[in-house]
Amino acid sequence: MSSPTEAIREQLMATNQEFQRLHEEHAHYAAQLDELASKTYLTEQEQLEEVRLKKLKLWTKDQMQMLVHRAQVA
Repeated sequence: MSSPTEAIREQLMATNQEFQRLHEEHAHYAAQLDELASKTYLTEQEQLEEVRLKKLKLWTKDQMQMLVHRAQVA
């Protein structure tokens, strides 16, 4: 059984283009981070990219959560 929050996320995925875009971006950042994590050694540039990607991934997650919260209180 899914929680009310999960149900709202599913509804937003089906109906809200902004949420869909953010979800795709979040998945893209996660995939890029996985690729960096698979490397034994990161160059200085790759380390900076890893930090940048983590921040972007967190930002998109926060934006998705804000949309979920708005839907809950509406």
